[in-house]
Amino acid sequence: MAIDVKDSAHAVDAASVMRLLPARPRVLALGEPTHGEESLLEVRNELFRQFVEREGYRTIAIESDCLLGLVVDEYVTGGTDDLDRAMEGGFSHGLGSSGANRELVRWVRAYNEGRPVAECVRFAGFDGPLEITGAASPRYALVALYDYLAARVAPDLLPCTTETLERLLGADEPWTEPAAMTDASRSVGQSARARELMLLADDLVALLDARAPEPTTSGSREEWHRARLCGRTATGLLRYHFWMADSSAGRMSRLVELRDRMMADNLLALAERGPVLVHAHNSHLQRDRSSMRMWDQPLVEWWSAGAIVSAHLGAEYAFVATALGTIRHRGVEEPPPKSVEGLLYALPDDRYVVDVRRLNSVLGEPRPAARTSSWFGYAPLDPVHLGGLDGMVFVKDMRRCAAGDRGA
Repeated sequence: MAIDVKDSAHAVDAASVMRLLPARPRVLALGEPTHGEESLLEVRNELFRQFVEREGYRTIAIESDCLLGLVVDEYVTGGTDDLDRAMEGGFSHGLGSSGANRELVRWVRAYNEGRPVAECVRFAGFDGPLEITGAASPRYALVALYDYLAARVAPDLLPCTTETLERLLGADEPWTEPAAMTDASRSVGQSARARELMLLADDLVALLDARAPEPTTSGSREEWHRARLCGRTATGLLRYHFWMADSSAGRMSRLVELRDRMMADNLLALAERGPVLVHAHNSHLQRDRSSMRMWDQPLVEWWSAGAIVSAHLGAEYAFVATALGTIRHRGVEEPPPKSVEGLLYALPDDRYVVDVRRLNSVLGEPRPAARTSSWFGYAPLDPVHLGGLDGMVFVKDMRRCAAGDRGA
């Protein structure tokens, strides 16, 4: 029997998304099934503009280095007028070359002009300083945290001197050794100095947290939030390096779990300050347990940042996944007609907001088979996970990004 899903599909706009939710969530997350597709980022941009203008969201967080994101935040809040610098130095994973990301940053800056500080939209990366080839040195985050505290507390309250910190950190190259990702013996993460740094980092974060009640001006409060970010990043990186040096079978699962834990901690900190819009891969935002295969490793499973944030915030976390029809330039052709993507692909328009609860009732049991993909960079929708979604955006066809699309 044919399955009719047309009553589940609505226009792609903020109002259609909000009608799916009982109230405005504190964290509203929009996922994507693949990275680097400008068509998806353009849909994100339009939705985020509407959520800012109509729903009062005041932070935009994307899956990029949390420390580099400070450069973009400085630009959008008027601290510098160099857009090229913000794009080149404010993103990780090559995201600064995206024309759609450039347009988003440009728009946030224009939106903020002339507005009081409290009404400005802030920008944040919420990923750790991590790449598929390894992790950053903890130097920047740890030294920044230490310097913040050294300027504000008596020297005898600090757990070490600057000289001791520098000696333990040593050169950055051993920390960033690319071979350590696949060869645990190449990591310095469980060396004696790394273990001592973990203890010092915990002491510094505890010293910072103990001063949370101290009266502050708005400017110094901003510095305190930045110091907290550096503390989270330093302790997260040191844990990540520790498990990079582990040779047990669960090593990769532990690493991806730690990455998402860092993401979740950053999102929860942002949510303390006001409503947040989030954009990342679906696997980092879904409530169900995430999984993937890396190289020749066994299946890697972990709880995503979204699952952790949802556990903390309950109904104040909402997740809208994005699904798609084709990425022909990647070899992803039209979906099978009986898959969820295939049913949506058969509808006449190019994009939809999908009422997942209604879609679930139409699909019934058993669920349609999951779509498969020959391209590793795209993760099809898993029908088993539909119950964990608050909504879905469906985009029919991806276009190839031309050089001119990346912005001047």
